[in-house]
Amino acid sequence: MISNSKKVTGDALHLKKSLGQHFLHDENVCRKITEQLVHQPGMHLLEVGPGGGALTKYLLAWPDVDYKAIEIDTEKVTFLNKTYPQIQGKITLQDILKADRPFDEQFTVIGNFPYNISSPILFKVLEWEPQVTEVIGMFQKEVALRIASGPGSKVYGILSVLMQAFFKVDYLFDVHQNCFTPPPKVMSGVVRFTNLGNPFEINDKRRFIILVKAAFNQRRKTLRNALKSTLAADALTDPLMDKRAEQLTVADFVGLYKRYCHEK
Repeated sequence: MISNSKKVTGDALHLKKSLGQHFLHDENVCRKITEQLVHQPGMHLLEVGPGGGALTKYLLAWPDVDYKAIEIDTEKVTFLNKTYPQIQGKITLQDILKADRPFDEQFTVIGNFPYNISSPILFKVLEWEPQVTEVIGMFQKEVALRIASGPGSKVYGILSVLMQAFFKVDYLFDVHQNCFTPPPKVMSGVVRFTNLGNPFEINDKRRFIILVKAAFNQRRKTLRNALKSTLAADALTDPLMDKRAEQLTVADFVGLYKRYCHEK
């Protein structure tokens, strides 16, 4: 987990190896990340994994924002409540992957996402997608580049297609290992996801996800072989079935879904 801290000194916070924690200490990077948000008066904002508050202190400084946070580490919740009194009543001790949607209204998500669950967090975002206007997230750079990649790339995959079907995906900037204490072994990258309003009019997200996952789970095979247990026999005659998953655009996947996944 990439955690963060207002000021990491002495015993103020303890690193937890089980969560893979690294404290983000570079204030220039902290400000730069929060500045990527489209800040609008009255907006609803969820911070995922605030850790020691590196981003939190900037977010709480916006009096016109309805802010909430979800943190899984009891020690960090206690620290934040003591360090930032204005966060009291706004932070929940919970696993983000088990959380209910935090707002009934449209909301934005920001976070230094734990590397080991960054993909599940994005699937959570997809679950909440109708209400999520924007996401600013930090990931392992390799993962961030993969999500932002296009067809024909060797790293183009499931999350590339799924996130780009609903969001405009922009890789914003790198974050060096030295910005953390202790430094992780990999570079990080910050990505913006801007909701496009379901431009492909996908009505059954679950079916679409099943199709895309099946296509990439055997990415070395043609779609005819990869999807033979997912689609009906007539679908396997489609000319796209001669290609591999990485060769299809998001629109191609949507076309297969609408033709053969019995959308209603």
